[in-house]
Amino acid sequence: MNVVKRLAALGLIAVSAAALAGCSTSASASSTSGAAVEPLVLYAAEGYDAVTAKAFTAATGIPVKVVDDSTGPLLTKIAAEKNNPQWSMLWVDGDTAFAALDKQGALLPYKAHADWNSVGTSILPSDNSYTPTGTTVMAALIYNAARTTTVPASYQDLLGSAYSGKVGMNDPSQSGPTYPFIAGVMNQLGGQSDGVAAGEDYFTKLKSNGLKVFPTNGDTLHALETGQIDYGLIQSSAATGEVVKTKPTAKFRPTVAYLPKSTLLPGVIGIDKGASPVQQAEAKKFIDFALSPTGQAVMLTGAPSGDSLFWPVVNNAPSLKQLPSFPAAYQRIDPAFWGPKQPEVVTWFDSNIK
Repeated sequence: MNVVKRLAALGLIAVSAAALAGCSTSASASSTSGAAVEPLVLYAAEGYDAVTAKAFTAATGIPVKVVDDSTGPLLTKIAAEKNNPQWSMLWVDGDTAFAALDKQGALLPYKAHADWNSVGTSILPSDNSYTPTGTTVMAALIYNAARTTTVPASYQDLLGSAYSGKVGMNDPSQSGPTYPFIAGVMNQLGGQSDGVAAGEDYFTKLKSNGLKVFPTNGDTLHALETGQIDYGLIQSSAATGEVVKTKPTAKFRPTVAYLPKSTLLPGVIGIDKGASPVQQAEAKKFIDFALSPTGQAVMLTGAPSGDSLFWPVVNNAPSLKQLPSFPAAYQRIDPAFWGPKQPEVVTWFDSNIK
């Protein structure tokens, strides 16, 4: 039974005029209304993007083509298509990339119809240029408790001899969550005035202590599973998912800790400002659907041991029972400041740390 039918059976999908009342009231593109319909093109790097698109189409009749890839390649694709965009919406983790796109004038502002909770309110952009749909944090520290009992209390601890050659993280040119993590460390060490220099010094020392860099969350987890590393700095959803799906053994017992301060990492949707008026209206409907109780429930089915392990940013939204408590010590970095710095920081990291 497909996800839409399963959710319908559970009473989680009951789409009608009333259920979609919170959706955009701009020009309708629903096939049932007789208005024009154009397929939406969704560039996405979320484990729940396809199931959400399928449920949205079932609810509205609006077709969605999902182009799923890692965040880095998707942002490269958008940059290459600057003069002839092929995307209607972008849905990836991290608001820094969206702040950079907003500065370039690439995003269509939209004030979503949603009942934001306190965390959601804190990450809304003042110009409504993009919309958060959930949040994780970066980084979670995942370690193999079957091989080590030493747990760091800070990022500085990772520079010690006890962690030499044992720490791994993702490549920011491939992994969307990783640049916000690097920017978060920079922000924590030196703020906006000295953070870049302080962060470069920190990661240089971490490399000297044997840091290993892998493409994405899955690759870093594989390195942990196979004993190449004992500690991984990865996205909280991926770390929690590893614990959820793993049966502990005498050789491998994944355990998660959070170092102060983890950086808030929202999942974010933005609309291409250059999309047709019809697609823009459809995209607004998609965003409102994703933030509705129905859409939030669908998102939980896409990657229950991965991306679906997010904390809601709207009230009365469901969440997976395996989701841990929200970390007590976290920070929100200013995406308008750190977003435009992403190309220079990622280039420096790839040239000096990889």
